[in-house]
Amino acid sequence: MTTITGTNAITLLNAAHTALRTAVAQIPADGWDLPTPCEHWNVTQVLQHATGDQIAYAAAIGVGPWPSEDPFQPSGSIDGDAAALLEQALTASATAFATVDADAEQVPVPLPQGPLPLWIAAGAAALDAAVHAWDIAVATGRPSPLTAQDAEQLLAVAKQIVEPLRAYGAYAPELPAPADAAPTTTLLAYLGRPAAWTPRT
Repeated sequence: MTTITGTNAITLLNAAHTALRTAVAQIPADGWDLPTPCEHWNVTQVLQHATGDQIAYAAAIGVGPWPSEDPFQPSGSIDGDAAALLEQALTASATAFATVDADAEQVPVPLPQGPLPLWIAAGAAALDAAVHAWDIAVATGRPSPLTAQDAEQLLAVAKQIVEPLRAYGAYAPELPAPADAAPTTTLLAYLGRPAAWTPRT
């Protein structure tokens, strides 16, 4: 059983932010309309959603305003520099979580569960950033940005929050995965994503 502390979760969040930042930086000029593992959303919409979610985590803690657009209804049109807007969101998220004590048990989050311990709250923000980094990377023909160690920790977080969120459409139904599957494959399957996804899947 993977054990995560508040400090571990902040490290995980920083890694997830880096993965998302890198995935976005590698989007080719003709890649913004490509399909993604998020059914019905293209690359632009996934980025809008991921950006909005990080803004929401920051706002819940008290840093910055709430998203101006519903992250679950992304328009597919970004007004401004997408990478710059993402950077603002990631900075706000990191700044917000840096204000929270490592042993905090009641951290506000933009989730129906209400306040959560820091390791779950920061882990949830990390899970969101990391999985959407994966969505964008594979949609644009890049390798998975998820490491085995990070995937194991993200799965521990996912097991704490995902089931109630499936009812809201935030995550697809769990897919089967072999008992000996790699950590990344297991995580993606739990989140309803086939690790071998391609635009033709």
